[in-house]
Amino acid sequence: MTYVNPDPEPDRTTGLEPGGGVPPGETPPAESSMPEAAIRQPDSNARGWSKAPMTVIVLCLVVLAAFFLAYALALIF
Repeated sequence: MTYVNPDPEPDRTTGLEPGGGVPPGETPPAESSMPEAAIRQPDSNARGWSKAPMTVIVLCLVVLAAFFLAYALALIF
């Protein structure tokens, strides 16, 4: 495997000033990094929990609380 220097060569790259700067209005040379490694943006249309999953969770919690309340009352009486 050979190593390729990702930096542009100023003597062969158009649009570069001496020292490697880019003049105003000129597009800089492309980077040779991995563009697919960028941070994935979350979907903007996700607005939190929908009603159905939240209802199921609350219902399960109510049933669980009722079970423990009935168990506690059975121990007392």
